[in-house]
Amino acid sequence: MKISAIGIVAITTGLLALLTVIAVMNFPFSWVFYLTVLGQALLIYMVYRVLVDDYKTDKTFEDFYEDHPIGKESN
Repeated sequence: MKISAIGIVAITTGLLALLTVIAVMNFPFSWVFYLTVLGQALLIYMVYRVLVDDYKTDKTFEDFYEDHPIGKESN
Protein backbone atom coordinates (compact mmCIF):
# COMPACT_ATOMS: atom_id res chain seq x y z
CA MET A 1 0.00 0.00 0.00
CA LYS A 2 1.40 3.36 -1.02
CA ILE A 3 0.95 6.24 1.41
CA SER A 4 0.08 9.59 -0.16
CA ALA A 5 2.07 12.75 0.49
CA ILE A 6 -0.61 14.08 2.84
CA GLY A 7 -0.44 10.78 4.74
CA ILE A 8 3.30 11.24 5.25
CA VAL A 9 2.63 14.78 6.50
CA ALA A 10 0.07 13.44 8.99
CA ILE A 11 2.40 10.68 10.23
CA THR A 12 5.31 13.11 10.64
CA THR A 13 3.14 15.63 12.48
CA GLY A 14 1.81 12.91 14.79
CA LEU A 15 5.29 11.58 15.56
CA LEU A 16 6.67 15.02 16.35
CA ALA A 17 3.65 15.85 18.54
CA LEU A 18 4.15 12.54 20.37
CA LEU A 19 7.83 13.40 20.78
CA THR A 20 6.89 16.68 22.44
CA VAL A 21 4.61 14.90 24.91
CA ILE A 22 7.24 12.26 25.66
CA ALA A 23 9.90 14.94 26.27
CA VAL A 24 7.63 16.86 28.64
CA MET A 25 6.78 13.68 30.59
CA ASN A 26 10.48 13.05 31.33
CA PHE A 27 10.82 9.76 29.49
CA PRO A 28 14.35 8.33 29.33
CA PHE A 29 16.76 10.39 27.26
CA SER A 30 17.41 7.51 24.85
CA TRP A 31 13.71 7.39 23.83
CA VAL A 32 13.63 11.14 23.25
CA PHE A 33 16.92 11.09 21.33
CA TYR A 34 16.00 8.22 19.01
CA LEU A 35 12.53 9.61 18.34
CA THR A 36 14.12 13.00 17.55
CA VAL A 37 16.49 11.38 15.04
CA LEU A 38 13.60 9.40 13.53
CA GLY A 39 11.49 12.58 13.38
CA GLN A 40 14.25 14.51 11.60
CA ALA A 41 14.68 11.73 9.03
CA LEU A 42 10.92 11.55 8.53
CA LEU A 43 10.76 15.33 8.14
CA ILE A 44 13.37 15.26 5.36
CA TYR A 45 11.52 12.40 3.65
CA MET A 46 8.23 14.30 4.01
CA VAL A 47 9.65 17.39 2.30
CA TYR A 48 11.01 15.22 -0.52
CA ARG A 49 7.66 13.44 -1.00
CA VAL A 50 5.69 16.69 -1.04
CA LEU A 51 8.05 18.28 -3.57
CA VAL A 52 8.00 15.34 -5.99
CA ASP A 53 4.28 14.58 -5.57
CA ASP A 54 2.47 14.31 -8.91
CA TYR A 55 -0.27 16.83 -8.07
CA LYS A 56 -2.05 18.68 -10.84
CA THR A 57 -4.42 21.63 -10.53
CA ASP A 58 -6.05 24.10 -12.86
CA LYS A 59 -5.85 26.93 -10.33
CA THR A 60 -3.61 29.93 -10.96
CA PHE A 61 -2.46 32.87 -8.87
CA GLU A 62 -5.29 34.89 -10.42
CA ASP A 63 -7.77 32.60 -8.58
CA PHE A 64 -6.19 33.65 -5.26
CA TYR A 65 -8.44 32.45 -2.44
CA GLU A 66 -11.66 30.86 -3.63
CA ASP A 67 -13.62 32.29 -0.71
CA HIS A 68 -12.42 35.85 -1.42
CA PRO A 69 -11.70 36.44 -5.10
CA ILE A 70 -9.67 39.49 -6.03
CA GLY A 71 -10.84 41.75 -8.84
CA LYS A 72 -14.03 39.75 -9.43
CA GLU A 73 -17.56 40.66 -8.46
CA SER A 74 -18.56 38.63 -5.40
CA ASN A 75 -22.09 38.20 -4.08
